[in-house]
Amino acid sequence: MNKRIWLITGVSSGLGKAIAETVINKGDYVIGTFRKEMQQNEFNKKYEKRAKGILLDISNVNKIESTVEEIISEYGNIDVLVNNAGVGFAGAIEEASINEIRKVFEVNFFGTLKLTQSILPNMRKRKSGTIVQISSHAGIKAFAGFGIYNASKFALEGFSEALAQEVQNLGIKVFLIEPGPFRTNFAGRSLMQANKVISDYDETVGIFRNKLQAVHSKQEGDPYKAAKYILEHVNSENSTLRLPLGNVPLITIEMKIKSLQSDLEINRETSSKAVF
Repeated sequence: MNKRIWLITGVSSGLGKAIAETVINKGDYVIGTFRKEMQQNEFNKKYEKRAKGILLDISNVNKIESTVEEIISEYGNIDVLVNNAGVGFAGAIEEASINEIRKVFEVNFFGTLKLTQSILPNMRKRKSGTIVQISSHAGIKAFAGFGIYNASKFALEGFSEALAQEVQNLGIKVFLIEPGPFRTNFAGRSLMQANKVISDYDETVGIFRNKLQAVHSKQEGDPYKAAKYILEHVNSENSTLRLPLGNVPLITIEMKIKSLQSDLEINRETSSKAVF
């Protein structure tokens, strides 16, 4: 059987669901993770022999390693890992509690990192494999009201960029996908918000919150088109480390590049003097 085995987290809805369906329809085999048994059962009934749904909450890092071992024991290998499961969070830095911040990082960073670590030994052994990290344009540029989410995605970008360099001679590819706003539940029921609200931030964070809620179900991004381009990126021989998706990321990432370039040029002379 020449089918590749894909492990995709968070396939119950949104981009994860679109990626899973696209991969299955192209003939590869998908192992998709769910947090609810009912969703898992529906998936298994729909895609019998073409895919398998498993229960895994990646915020429970103690379950990740044993789950990966079970998959490899049953299927022999994992060819492509897609770290899609994630959670959004809106709120000012001062508004966010440590417990709220930890919940965001448990999924967006620690769970994703642990799953990546758990799969690497199998990929290294075979000198083959692909790791697809679903990041965000918010992993490149920060926005008032999105700082905690930004921080979690900046962290994902950081370890993934380093990992890409560490495994480049081992036959393993790492990709960072940076979507903008897509028509999913991200800004709806999947969005966490700070319980504490400070009125002094109404003109910054408050405006951001309102915009985020207003755009729900009206986002520019089509998850199935994104899934198509992600699959093409994985299959291409000339893929770049990063793949922005949507018009908004093109604007925001260019804004970040210009901001960095401006700071660099303004401070170039000072910077060069701070040496022995």
